[in-house]
Amino acid sequence: MISHLMRYCRDRCERWKGCSVGQRVASAGSARLVLVDGVALLHPEPQVFEAMVTGWRNQMLARNLTGSTITGRERQVRAFHAHSNEFPWSWSSCLADEWFADLRSVRHCTRSTVRGYQVSLRGFCDYLTDPAYGWASVCEERFGTHPIQVINEVNSAAHVADSESEPSKRAYTRDELQALFDHADDQVARRRALGRKGWLAAFRDATLMKVAYSYGTRRQETQMLDAADFGRNPDGAEFGDYGVLYVRHGKAQRGSPPKRRSVLTVWPWTTDVLEQWFTEVRPLFGVESPAAWPSERGTRIGLEVLDHRLAGYRDAIGLAPGLDFHSLRRSYVTHLIEDGWDPRFVQEQVGHDHASTTSIYTCVSSDFRTRTLRRALDRTIADALTPQEGRR
Repeated sequence: MISHLMRYCRDRCERWKGCSVGQRVASAGSARLVLVDGVALLHPEPQVFEAMVTGWRNQMLARNLTGSTITGRERQVRAFHAHSNEFPWSWSSCLADEWFADLRSVRHCTRSTVRGYQVSLRGFCDYLTDPAYGWASVCEERFGTHPIQVINEVNSAAHVADSESEPSKRAYTRDELQALFDHADDQVARRRALGRKGWLAAFRDATLMKVAYSYGTRRQETQMLDAADFGRNPDGAEFGDYGVLYVRHGKAQRGSPPKRRSVLTVWPWTTDVLEQWFTEVRPLFGVESPAAWPSERGTRIGLEVLDHRLAGYRDAIGLAPGLDFHSLRRSYVTHLIEDGWDPRFVQEQVGHDHASTTSIYTCVSSDFRTRTLRRALDRTIADALTPQEGRR
């Protein structure tokens, strides 16, 4: 056994020495890393496919993509494999078209969802057809054919719009938001009056929703907050210990780490909500956890809990189904703009790189537009009358 291993290592070293520098670099991410040379495969087709997926996962890890992104893309590629019942070296654009048609017409997937599937499938095919990884030669040797790129400009959706959200996705009006918060508070009072233990979780979720609106945080940003992420703002002493929120798990882009930002407190009522939660209610959970919103077991609450709780409250008071957790962030932007805050300040608060992105979130009410128009007309009339009064 030892002698066999020594011979194998010696052979690999000799092969490595005989390669050019370019060949050595190319083989670093090639099929040879996941397929052993000279070893017959018992089930070659599924085994080669699994090796391809493993190699692609390693490539994405090398690009610093997050685990959730990698897992999601791998799941989408496997879904296409299951739908087509073919392996990558037999895939074609026609098979891809059939799958996308099924996603749109049968499963009623949104445009952005279908485009996400196309991005994943294009990335996988790019990896397979890249000569640096050697999958074409492996497939030619084993199956007499090779993978091709099945996604092209003709059968893929272009990302031309700044926003791909459905028309039903919008900000809460001020009345809708107040109704949502009132209902959340009523649930806490009702469960507490009945002596149910669930009032603590209901209080947590009510506070969480208010904080997400108060700082315009995304769903995952809100979930990942710790108690230590709140601090003082030297220029806003009236907010006490809750003058600024440090977001450490912002939206990452192109393999970069989570983007950080600080969000200043703008509404005085926010400090009252946080003070009551951190000093009176959160300690009653009796858990040792840094999370701002712990579960009864001490772990950080899941994203599904946020969605389920808000959807339940929304449906209970008859609000539109398009209003979701992200609508709290849309509302934050909209209401600040309506109240006259500087757009650049709002952009910095929500962590947008471009003002155009912030403008997409702005869903000013018809009442705000009416007031703005009235002020503009009043100024126009006043300017027109002033010279006439001066000549009299």
